[in-house]
Amino acid sequence: MPRLSYFFEGFCVPVFSPFTESFQLNLKIIPAYAKYLLDNGIKGVLVNGTTGEGMSMAVTERKQVAEAWAEAVKVTKQHLMIQIGGASLPDVVELAKHAEKINAESILCLPELYYKPTESKQLIDYLKIVGNAAPKTPLLYYHIPMFTKVNIPMGQFLEQIGDAVPTFVGIKYTSPNLEEGGAALRANNGKFTIFLGSDQIMSAGCAIGMKAFIPTSVNMFSKLGLEIIDAGMQGDFLKAKKFQDLLSQAVVAISKHGHWVATMKPIMARLSPIDPGPVRPPIQSISPTAIELIERDLRALGFSNVNN
Repeated sequence: MPRLSYFFEGFCVPVFSPFTESFQLNLKIIPAYAKYLLDNGIKGVLVNGTTGEGMSMAVTERKQVAEAWAEAVKVTKQHLMIQIGGASLPDVVELAKHAEKINAESILCLPELYYKPTESKQLIDYLKIVGNAAPKTPLLYYHIPMFTKVNIPMGQFLEQIGDAVPTFVGIKYTSPNLEEGGAALRANNGKFTIFLGSDQIMSAGCAIGMKAFIPTSVNMFSKLGLEIIDAGMQGDFLKAKKFQDLLSQAVVAISKHGHWVATMKPIMARLSPIDPGPVRPPIQSISPTAIELIERDLRALGFSNVNN
């Protein structure tokens, strides 16, 4: 089988999974969510990732969310990436097959989270199984060692995987280590797509040649995010840094109050017309007092559109 070609530039935003107050899926808001992102310059979405609480949902629920987004992007024409990992391997294979069936444009996969791979060969063998389940869909590996504790060097991994997995096209790289990120960019003569998943170093990522990004904060701060990568890709790194500093301050103001998703979700509801609802256990929602403090800090940074 020939290797699939794949190219993406710009933002593929990791979307929140919407829940009701009783933690049931609230799929009816997804068409409006997709349109909101499109209207704000976002041409791709990542579904069921860390931001989307994919690992807090049953396989049937993950399929329902993916199907709702697949229908929404038929209208918006956004790139649809679906994260299928974080479950037992039979479930991952089932989710890979489902993603291909609903015409996802790419699939993203975490490593095995219990019997963790400790070397590239083990990870490659795992991805072969996943890739075989969806032989027509580009596959990316989700590198997020702060959560997975899988610390295989990505430059080394990308050199070794070569063409061993015909559908494999790149990685989502969520780590502040840009030395390793640069090695990933250069691996195999730069033939793989590298998505940077760290919100606070996008301008630095541009400076080393990264062109694709998956940051949660761009759900709310799309204009600022676009200004960062527009300046960065034009080589104006001082301008990119200025915008990055403001985004980083906003991210810290939000995320210092608790779990990443638990802090971001309520602020999405205050900075946009989209209310993704609460987080689902085991993640715990932050307090109303914490939300008030975040709102105060964001207004102090100049984000005057925060709901009072």
